[in-house]
Amino acid sequence: MQKLFALLLILGLAVFATNAVYAQETTDATEQVDTSAAATDDASAEEAPAEEMAPVAAPAEDAGSDLSGYQILKKYFIDGDWRFMSIVLVALILGLAFCIERIITLNIASVNTDKLLARIDDKLKGGDLDGAMEVCKSTPGPTASILFEGLKNASKGPDAVEKAIVSYGGVQMGLLERGLVWISLFIALAPMLGFMGTVIGMVQAFDRIEAVGDLSPSVVAGGIKVALLTTVFGLVVAIILQIFYNYIVSKIDGIVNKMEDASIALVDIMADNNAFKK
Repeated sequence: MQKLFALLLILGLAVFATNAVYAQETTDATEQVDTSAAATDDASAEEAPAEEMAPVAAPAEDAGSDLSGYQILKKYFIDGDWRFMSIVLVALILGLAFCIERIITLNIASVNTDKLLARIDDKLKGGDLDGAMEVCKSTPGPTASILFEGLKNASKGPDAVEKAIVSYGGVQMGLLERGLVWISLFIALAPMLGFMGTVIGMVQAFDRIEAVGDLSPSVVAGGIKVALLTTVFGLVVAIILQIFYNYIVSKIDGIVNKMEDASIALVDIMADNNAFKK
């Protein structure tokens, strides 16, 4: 599972690096095109009348409406200052890596407790305590591990079995919740990074107002746009990770409930089959 997590992390960072390089190249190319376009427009304005220039602006709007969702997302990513947005993207990649690792682990840990208890009951009816323990050892998941600990202490009486189940259940609970603290960190970190981008964007807007000395929309629009986009992306990342986090927590609660039910059922099965040895 650690290899899977490392692979997901490497793939995510590779995608992030590719997007960052592309965004930087796109930003540089856009600045060059804007500079060239401005010079061309100035030259054309002196030669052509205003009536001939008016139809040229119309196709740009049509072209913008044909952009796909991915292209629009990439455009907003670049407009929101790719250097700062990349930090939010890294939080998303790392958070998703932890979420995917937990989901796969919990799905593997899930087991049909009714079938497992039925197999243990069959072994105990024949007086085969070692066979019941082998059934638990061959079954993956925390539930089987807890039942194995209970069967292993059968010779010490029912109180020792219950104590072993409770003690080892705490250990398995900690293993199930491993990694949740990191997911919680990225859920809290993503909107905080977005709000930091908001503050930075507003500072940039006021810096432009101070430099220009004029409170016009064109002066402050760039800084405000950066502020809004970083906030939106931070909140979107937090929402996505929060959905995965709630699913993982509900999955853990379901496994824990099955563990508790199976533990109680095991004690009853052992008592019915006289598995406790004095």
